[in-house]
Amino acid sequence: MSDPVHHPSHYTQGGVECIEALQASMSKEEFEGYCKGSVQKYIWRWRDKGGVEDLEKAQFYLIRLITSART
Repeated sequence: MSDPVHHPSHYTQGGVECIEALQASMSKEEFEGYCKGSVQKYIWRWRDKGGVEDLEKAQFYLIRLITSART
């Protein structure tokens, strides 16, 4: 089942979700930087492009950043 925020179908191929592959390919610091940049991107554009869905995407990446920072 596709969820445009948490599990977009276009980011899952061969049973691997893109965010998981990215995290596996980066150091902890690199992944946290990626998440931070994604949060900023979605907050920056939310009024002009994706609306509340972009805020939810920012939240998704912020949760990932918080989770990484706690470990």
